[in-house]
Amino acid sequence: MPLDAAKAVVAEAHRAGKPAFAHPSNQAGLDVAIESGVDVLAHTTPDTKEPWTPELVTRLKAHHMALIPTMTLWEVELKKEKVSDAGIEKFVAVAEQQLKAYSDAGGQILFGTDVGYTDAVDTTEEYRLMAASGLTFQQILASLTIAPAERFKVKHKGRIATGMDGDVTVLNADPELDARAFAKVAYTISGGKVIYAAKR
Repeated sequence: MPLDAAKAVVAEAHRAGKPAFAHPSNQAGLDVAIESGVDVLAHTTPDTKEPWTPELVTRLKAHHMALIPTMTLWEVELKKEKVSDAGIEKFVAVAEQQLKAYSDAGGQILFGTDVGYTDAVDTTEEYRLMAASGLTFQQILASLTIAPAERFKVKHKGRIATGMDGDVTVLNADPELDARAFAKVAYTISGGKVIYAAKR
């Protein structure tokens, strides 16, 4: 997208009090996202086949961008193109490095998927890939709770504390032992009421 068009889109979103998201696929797309003032990157850019350099990470962080890894997307897309398992693994390894580089620099990570575009509704693999990138279970938990509450300025969510909304997800396994446990939801509680209970 031309930079002037991207700036106009972002400015309009901000005028409406909305965040602007970008789906860059290469360095040129990243440059446009950065210079136009985008708030959230919807994924990394393994298409570049290069690690994110410290200089690039510094630029992203200076613009206070959040990053949604959505790494499951790459497996889905590459399988459509009949890429070998080894080729997929190599491609995803670049995405993992890019995520880890931004996380290590203190960049804000938000959990998300491409469900709707893909039918990968099971989030287990996304959690596995985030952990394989080197993110701790605490960092993955933050991407689901504290980070989105902070990014989208939702004051009464994201933490368990006095005065916060009674929103809690109860797992039936320990994510400290295996990040895939984040997908093993036993109960979802919203406003103090159970709105989902896994079948036993």
